[in-house]
Amino acid sequence: MSFTTCPKIHLILFALLAACGDSGQGPTSDSDATTGNGTGDDATTDDDAATGNAATTGTAAEPGTAADPGATAEPGTTDDPDEPPNACPLAEVPCIDAAIQDLSLHDDKVSDAEVTSAQEGADWVSRVDASAGGTMGAAMNPWVYLRFTDAGLERVDLDDVAALESGAWDIAAKRYGIRVNSGSSGPSCVTVAAPAGTYADLDAAPPDAEFAPEDYYDDACVLQEDGSGLPGSPAYRMAGWWGYTGCVTTTGFPYALRLADGRAVKLVIEAYYEGGQDDCNDNGTMGTGPALMTWRWSFLP
Repeated sequence: MSFTTCPKIHLILFALLAACGDSGQGPTSDSDATTGNGTGDDATTDDDAATGNAATTGTAAEPGTAADPGATAEPGTTDDPDEPPNACPLAEVPCIDAAIQDLSLHDDKVSDAEVTSAQEGADWVSRVDASAGGTMGAAMNPWVYLRFTDAGLERVDLDDVAALESGAWDIAAKRYGIRVNSGSSGPSCVTVAAPAGTYADLDAAPPDAEFAPEDYYDDACVLQEDGSGLPGSPAYRMAGWWGYTGCVTTTGFPYALRLADGRAVKLVIEAYYEGGQDDCNDNGTMGTGPALMTWRWSFLP
């Protein structure tokens, strides 16, 4: 029997040979498998993976950047101003325009003030540079923002205006001004109590009813002053830590702070001056290194 006499068989065999035969292109090449097609236009190539085009690079990040897993912040600082765990919901800060003027707040500067902490028994002793460029320069420079941590007091790198929308800080300082992050001062819920007695006597958090947020503006956004006699000095919750007799004296009044995560801290300002605080307190003699403060604090049970 010939193909001529059986045309149907001829057509069937021809179709089978065409389906199973060599198309002339051969199998997919290694380069096609890598790129996804013959040109690499539709998938990431090995070169892209090496250079970072359309893929995460394998090169080391610049030291100190967030992408560098080995980056370490400067001791006593943090470059991670994220919300602390279990923080309260942030609230809108009232009287912002007034605060920007009255507190000399800035949106273009971040404090680089030195903050150090060392443990003394159960306490932390923290040195805080709140000098802000000195008496004449303070109005032009930012506050230093801080938070209490298990590793000591840390600086939080925020400008003043950004701090009005951030729950990352607990307390801020500039010259003799100390304010906490709540109420008139910030959007968080850090509150202050002023218990009687001494720092050493304070071994437990006061009742919740004794804690209060910052509240130094009235309903008309008029600044409420602290009664120190210095014009424009806000009635911060911790304003009682200092006095003035020709120099800045320390009263030794202890404070308790309830942080946003629920923990409580006790705090006393031991010195405003780097040197000579006792002479200032006893004799009214000006100390040296103003606003290079010493804070003693610890977490309360």
